[in-house]
Amino acid sequence: MGLFRKFINQTRKPEGFLGKLMLNGMSLGHSKIADWAMSLLDIPAPLEIAELGCGNGRDAGELLKKYPEAKLTAVDYSPLSVEKTKKNNAAMIQSGRMTVIEGDVSDLKLEAGKFDLAAAFETIYFWPDLDKCFRNVAGILKNGGYFMIVCESDGEDKITQWFKQRIDGMNTYTPVELEKYLRHSGFSEVRASHHDLFAWTMVLARK
Repeated sequence: MGLFRKFINQTRKPEGFLGKLMLNGMSLGHSKIADWAMSLLDIPAPLEIAELGCGNGRDAGELLKKYPEAKLTAVDYSPLSVEKTKKNNAAMIQSGRMTVIEGDVSDLKLEAGKFDLAAAFETIYFWPDLDKCFRNVAGILKNGGYFMIVCESDGEDKITQWFKQRIDGMNTYTPVELEKYLRHSGFSEVRASHHDLFAWTMVLARK
């Protein structure tokens, strides 16, 4: 495997030196997508948020800015991501507004029925057994809670398909496919938004 392919494979689970480079670049590469999606998030202000796959922690911090009364639990299965998220959100952690833990969405060990909002930015590409993972997310949400999925890909764009062929374990989904998985996993009122110029998608589902 060449160096470039090794580097782009760090999107799945950042590790080592290349993983640190990937995490440092995530703010530049993904911030506009995340901010676009958050601008569309028009739900009642959540008090308890879970961010699943927190990466470098940038989006976790932005969610707490958007919802100043909320507390957030950030989860990632990469120890390097957990470390980076803690570093980038030290003030929020110290104030008691953020908790960062190492964990896997396929075996999610968060309190059942606790959260008003769960968010997944640029991460479901790597979730194994989407039905099971989505059921786990539904399990941690309150009745009436929301699950926001943000993807750079709409499941059909050529650029992401190119990466999909080169990143191990990567899958992409159309909004229609995601709605099917979500409804099968206990969600309703599923709606999708698509950027006017790019393949960016935001899917919002209510439990």
